[in-house]
Amino acid sequence: MAAARVLGSWSRNSVRLICVRYFQTCNNVHVLKPKCVCSFSSPLLQYSQPHHSLRTAAALQGQVVQFKLSDIGEGIREVTIKEWYVKEGDTVSQFDSICEVQSDKASVTITSRYDGVIKRLYYNLDDIAYVGKPLIDIETEALKDSEEDVVETPAVSHEEHTHQEIKGQKTLATPAVRRLAMENNIKLSEVVGSGKDGRILKEDILNFLEKQTGAILPPSPKAEITPPPPQPKDRTFPTPVSKPPVFTGKDRTEPVTGFQKAMVKTMSAALKIPHFGYCDEVDLTELVKLREELKPVALARGIKLSFMPFFLKAASLGLLQFPILNASVDENCQNITYKASHNIGIAMDTELGLIVPNVKNVQVRSIFDIAMELNRLQKLGSSGQLSTADLTGGTFTLSNIGSIGGTYAKPVILPPEVAIGALGAIRALPRFDQKGEVYKAQIMNVSWSADHRIIDGATMSRFSNLWKSYLENPAFMLLDLK
Repeated sequence: MAAARVLGSWSRNSVRLICVRYFQTCNNVHVLKPKCVCSFSSPLLQYSQPHHSLRTAAALQGQVVQFKLSDIGEGIREVTIKEWYVKEGDTVSQFDSICEVQSDKASVTITSRYDGVIKRLYYNLDDIAYVGKPLIDIETEALKDSEEDVVETPAVSHEEHTHQEIKGQKTLATPAVRRLAMENNIKLSEVVGSGKDGRILKEDILNFLEKQTGAILPPSPKAEITPPPPQPKDRTFPTPVSKPPVFTGKDRTEPVTGFQKAMVKTMSAALKIPHFGYCDEVDLTELVKLREELKPVALARGIKLSFMPFFLKAASLGLLQFPILNASVDENCQNITYKASHNIGIAMDTELGLIVPNVKNVQVRSIFDIAMELNRLQKLGSSGQLSTADLTGGTFTLSNIGSIGGTYAKPVILPPEVAIGALGAIRALPRFDQKGEVYKAQIMNVSWSADHRIIDGATMSRFSNLWKSYLENPAFMLLDLK
């Protein structure tokens, strides 16, 4: 098909001539018929018939590539979109952050593999994205080729032109201004922009809204206060009838996603384990004094020193004597694997739910090394940035339920582990010393759960006594440190 374009636009003081391309087909012959509409703004002559206006646009031509969600490991097949770092029309380069996704194990930031322009986002926030499916479309190697587009608009006077948006011409306004206009059902084409190049500002929207709904109501007259009439002494009052309260709330259903979904899977597997419990109390009076002495030293090194590093190190020393507690058992309970590393997990309560990162190789770490690693895990956990490596590979777990409240608990074992401990709150309670005198003691209760298929009560009790001795006499840990 033969194509022809005619573009002409110029102005001379009071005369404006606009030429518009027009195509007409006659039988098998394509005929180009230009139609010219002349508009004179001279006060002597005005042409008021409808006419066509022109605009030119740059058309981007490039290869559109589907960016698919790749396999992020650990058998994960679906993730939740938590945050988009780009939007349609943004220009990105390789390794730029595209979005953050949340699996049932960890949060992962997806980065771009191409240089180009974002053309489409396949998912909204909190949507479920699947591995191997398109995530975004990226236009790569874009080449600009100018092309004239013709857009028809009705003829308007100069006064009308300033108060309405020309079809095909973009209104200048920020996303916040557009959102404000949308929330108040205001068309941007009806608002006159006071910013540069006619940009619509927030004040323009507020002024427009005030003009639409700014009617001033007359002040309501003040009611005169009249004293109640005197009540006769023998007057009886009716018994008030109570009305049932009206509640308009509605139930809400949400899908189980993220860490909650992982908890469902883990706790369902834990139901197959025959648990038994063991509880005791620990006198932390000496440990409280030692921590107060070491806190300034730790702060000088930039470390926040809590009680948890001492609990983990004492547990690791106990696991050296009772390795069965640092083991795992297969699904059919036919083989026991004794773990060489003490990867001790710490249950954390976060906005995303319960997560259990672990400190790797506690058996070769010092108290300060453990405290530093705990600071890192707590910071990442509070922001939802823990990696898969931080959340997997645990061999033994401690849950500090006392940081929230409570003394005793019944912790649930995390398969394939075989033991877990729950630590209660530290309380000041009266106790008797060896001379029979009452003193103020710092008491913490501990609750253990173990897999009764391979661990008996005597083993759990001996381990607890050894762990307890390290904490009640912190100097004893020095004798077994390697």
